[in-house]
Amino acid sequence: MLPPRIDAEVVKRAMGSYADRKASYAERAEIYKELVGFVPPRIEARLNVTGALDPELLAMQEELRQHAMYPKCFDVKTAQLMLFGMLLMDLSDAASIHAIAARRAGATWEELQAVVSLCFLFRGLSAANRGAELMANMAKQEAAATT
Repeated sequence: MLPPRIDAEVVKRAMGSYADRKASYAERAEIYKELVGFVPPRIEARLNVTGALDPELLAMQEELRQHAMYPKCFDVKTAQLMLFGMLLMDLSDAASIHAIAARRAGATWEELQAVVSLCFLFRGLSAANRGAELMANMAKQEAAATT
């Protein structure tokens, strides 16, 4: 479901240490931990690589992400459901991250299925299959976390 985690020590030796002066790595990571419960692997890579090689760009990326992902007119759950649907339309594996974030923000299985159903109308069975697979895997992960 998720790509493999990076080796942050290898990145540090090859590219240098995280150097963003506007926010520490821990501060940047905390935003994702609050939203998703963990730092997704590709975001971990971007924080480490761009944070070492172009920390100014990382700060700009994070500022834009913050602005776009939390519009005043939508609550977090609604924004995450929309992102889940947008990414599911592309069959992107990142859809799972936003489905997890939507659940953490209070989305029900019914709401996630409604998003999958909307995607089905315009993307077809591949979106329905992928969405059902993501939801089934999420249910398995949630069940494992509660035992």
